[in-house]
Amino acid sequence: MRVWHQLHPQLMTRGHWAASISLPIIRGSVIRVEVEHLPKGSTAVKKTLWLWWSGPTEPDLDLCWRAYLRRFDIEHTFRFVKNTLGWTTPALRTPKQAERWTWLVLAAYTQLRLARELVEDQRLPWEKHRHPSRLSPMRVRRGFSRLRARIGTPAHPPKFTKPGPGRPKGTQKPPRTRYPVVKKAA
Repeated sequence: MRVWHQLHPQLMTRGHWAASISLPIIRGSVIRVEVEHLPKGSTAVKKTLWLWWSGPTEPDLDLCWRAYLRRFDIEHTFRFVKNTLGWTTPALRTPKQAERWTWLVLAAYTQLRLARELVEDQRLPWEKHRHPSRLSPMRVRRGFSRLRARIGTPAHPPKFTKPGPGRPKGTQKPPRTRYPVVKKAA
């Protein structure tokens, strides 16, 4: 592991700094992490990891490494929530609807985390057996349908009805309210 201190990136007048006349100097450290050895039997290629540390103190290398590992977990959680639970799927019109949908998706994710001990591991043929406390949300989701059938539901079966009358003829929906796009600086 090697560290270079007192380096600074070359900032451009775009993104967060678009309205700035003079750009600040942000000092930091570049950390190069190299793998010394891989586990026995591993055929993976040793890769170099580059990290950036910008803070009031010298970088704590152990903290940087742990923070990077935590970020890996967080990124996969966002990927699961977006792709599997459909966080970004609906076209919501208002920020209030988006907030409500976010809370519903978080409630579904929390149920998957809490149901780990209650479901059987529905593993795919190439996956290893795991202890129930170590099941990922995706594997819990596979076994959730059996759990739901076992515990039942408080809802009554749906009633068969004919479709409603719909919108009266000749009426139109009002145009959607447009909200400004929130842009992140790169």
